[in-house]
Amino acid sequence: MTVVTNVSECTVHNCSFNHDGCTAVAITVSGTEEHATCATFIDTSATGGLPKVIAHVGACQRFECTFNHDLLCSAPAVKVGPGADAADCLTYTHS
Repeated sequence: MTVVTNVSECTVHNCSFNHDGCTAVAITVSGTEEHATCATFIDTSATGGLPKVIAHVGACQRFECTFNHDLLCSAPAVKVGPGADAADCLTYTHS
């Protein structure tokens, strides 16, 4: 059985999915080898997502990450926050 990684924290203030936590059903992690970004980040005035915080990592495109197994995240939890871009995967670790 595949375990799905939770988004345990999001500190990106201008994301439409962040309402005291990530309300997207799932996020996609993308970016570059230098840093991984949250590709689900949307900077609009619209409020999106579910009425409660249950976000998971749906896909990880950073195959060089220590936690990437078969394009899924195996980290215990993922934190998203400002980094080199507005919304980076702060759990990303280059292997």
